[in-house]
Amino acid sequence: MKPADGHSLPLMEHFLTLQGEGFHTGSLAYFLRIGGCDVGCHWCDVKESWNAALHPMTSVEEILLPILSSGAKTVVITGGEPLMWNMEPLTQALKSKGITIHLETSGAYPVTGEFDWVCLSPKKTKAPLPEWYSLASELKVIVFNEHDFLWAEEHALKMAKNTHCYLQPEWSKRETISHKIVRFIEQHPRWKMSLQSHKYIGIP
Repeated sequence: MKPADGHSLPLMEHFLTLQGEGFHTGSLAYFLRIGGCDVGCHWCDVKESWNAALHPMTSVEEILLPILSSGAKTVVITGGEPLMWNMEPLTQALKSKGITIHLETSGAYPVTGEFDWVCLSPKKTKAPLPEWYSLASELKVIVFNEHDFLWAEEHALKMAKNTHCYLQPEWSKRETISHKIVRFIEQHPRWKMSLQSHKYIGIP
């Protein structure tokens, strides 16, 4: 099921839209959602991505075609957990076309591929590997409960000083957690708030 070379990947969905979260909110990008994840966040809003076998193995060449047709200059690789797969063939193909590559990862798997921007979103169920802390451009912690603030601070201490740090309310808790995030940031100004703006305006 899982080819070692990464020339085919379980592509769950792909679409052109605006980035809804974090540093690049509002920017146009082509999203590639890769199937497969064993990190297992109970609040995950794309649980249908977990089982890679449900999604068609798609060659890198096929993946590239709609991206090039769209004219997009930036691709966001997300999941699932895309680093369960070898990202080298895909990122090489994208780079050869002059495309900027953003990655969204839990950091639970070893680095493969080349990325221009890495959003590290650590999860309690499967902590990041140490190598990801120096590669991350952005730290995004999902806040579901009060303990997540401590979890966020633990990871912020491992990041470079210029890393952008975001706290994002878990969607189902947004009405109560958002106010707590505001109060936390008042006391910890290194952090910024990220909102899932795409959900508010009804785009992918």
